[in-house]
Amino acid sequence: MNLLLENKLNDSLNNIFEKLDLDTKFAVVKVSDRPDLSDFQCNGALALAKIAHKNPREIAALIAEELANDSAVDAVSIDGPGFINIKLKDDFIAATMDKMVADKRLGCGVVTNPHRVVLDFGGPNVAKEMHVGHLRSGVIGESIQRIERFVGNIVTSDVHLGDWGTPMGMILSEVIRTDGTLSRIFSYDIAEITEIYKRANIRCKDDDDAKEAAHKVTAALQAGKKEYRAAWQHLRNESIKAIKANYKQLDVHFDLWWGESDAHETCGKIVEIARKNGISEKDNGAEIIRLEEGNKPKPPVILVKSDGGYTYHTTDLATIKMRVEQLKAQEIVYFTDSRQALHFEQVFEGTEKLGIAPNVKLQHIVFGTVNGADGKPFKTRDGGVMNLETLIKMSKDKVRKSLPKANEVEGYGEREIEKLVSQIAVAAIKFQDLKNTIASGYVFELDDFAKFEGKTGPYIQYAVARINSVLRKAANNTMQEGNVVLEAPEERVLALKLAQVHNVVMRAHSEKEPSIIADYTYTLAQIFSTFYNACPIMNVENPKLSASRLRLAKLTRDVLKLMLDLLGIEAPEIMLKAEN
Repeated sequence: MNLLLENKLNDSLNNIFEKLDLDTKFAVVKVSDRPDLSDFQCNGALALAKIAHKNPREIAALIAEELANDSAVDAVSIDGPGFINIKLKDDFIAATMDKMVADKRLGCGVVTNPHRVVLDFGGPNVAKEMHVGHLRSGVIGESIQRIERFVGNIVTSDVHLGDWGTPMGMILSEVIRTDGTLSRIFSYDIAEITEIYKRANIRCKDDDDAKEAAHKVTAALQAGKKEYRAAWQHLRNESIKAIKANYKQLDVHFDLWWGESDAHETCGKIVEIARKNGISEKDNGAEIIRLEEGNKPKPPVILVKSDGGYTYHTTDLATIKMRVEQLKAQEIVYFTDSRQALHFEQVFEGTEKLGIAPNVKLQHIVFGTVNGADGKPFKTRDGGVMNLETLIKMSKDKVRKSLPKANEVEGYGEREIEKLVSQIAVAAIKFQDLKNTIASGYVFELDDFAKFEGKTGPYIQYAVARINSVLRKAANNTMQEGNVVLEAPEERVLALKLAQVHNVVMRAHSEKEPSIIADYTYTLAQIFSTFYNACPIMNVENPKLSASRLRLAKLTRDVLKLMLDLLGIEAPEIMLKAEN
């Protein structure tokens, strides 16, 4: 069911335009720029006037005359050069609210043609602790995953582990250099493995012999040497365990835990296809696919390096082939920062030349960085990159200070308080990220984490909890909700905002932009606050009005919870605050 008010008006306008022999592509409305004048406006008369070389107000007058007869329309006026202002009848808006309440999807529709979408996000590397740079990919990807599923698409999410390149050889080579054998590697945890990788990385930058040794170990690993494979498997298992622990805290989930290693066998098939189709060539010992340069030179896709190894280009091409053949992907979306923009341009053009993903939409969504107060990428006090585990802990510690201690509130022992700490901290982290457009970076403000006001995750959670409290009091007083009636202007404003939910979700889906939902959610919470202060629910003389307002409150709560869920945020039943 799609209860979007705009659809009703667009259908009416479409019929009117046909009757008046006007181009129906202009028969659309938008939410009014001047809510003091109207609920919606149609600007089609201006475009039609240019085509017909007529006065736009004359065309607008013809449309308005017909539209005034619509049973859902209360008033129509013409403003400026030909803007058509439309105000809906209160009873029509109220009836829409009742329908939304009766609909388990709250009036939200689904896409017309559902298709299979593969989302590639997360992208952590094996043998390295996750850092703050991994935050946005996981948080954005999780939200998009939920939105895509909600609108009806068939979604498969893949973490795409970096687990197969030269870094693996560097670590194994460093362990052999320091320990003599690989026997001790099986006792190393992720922190120790990360330190080994740091040492290996520094050594390989300064020591050509160490670099060469790492390349040889990598080649032997990928060729299947049992000793190396067993050690590598331990590195992979320990890394995945740590990665899953981080993502679990953030409530980020993946259907698949494929890595670059899973695509290794398919890499050979990619090379075969390139050779068979005559699109690869040798260049200084490497095998490449030259790309169209266009207005600027574009480096080639390197399939095979001069030492015989595959590249990230080859791995990603192979992964696309696997996703199309095994997952039946019709759309593949990647979420990374801007540093990989050129890489995906190359991969997508290489995909087209190879013909391995016909009629599959490939999209790379670039996100900005998480920054400190200085506007530069967020780091620790000693200048290192902030670990994701540390950032989550800092956030929880900040939230914990704003809550009562265990057992200070009846029913809230240590377990319950810690659950609430986690829910609020994750909401703060995610909302602070998702309220920004994906493409823009943002400053990570730890001081905002415990704030229950302003544009924050806890503010929305608190709004939900406050409505829950109202609903509990109503239940205790045996009050029941009833059909919506709109008498006060605050009721009408709230209802009109609630009616936008379908449009908001669909825009977020089509634009792959969770900030659209974040903005809507915050605004809806503010509007409800105004409504709640102006329109008492309890102790109202008119029981029908009380029942109506109770229904509006419950519907608002349900819409807020849905929006938070699409952002990957939980809504606690109750929110607690420490005594000042």
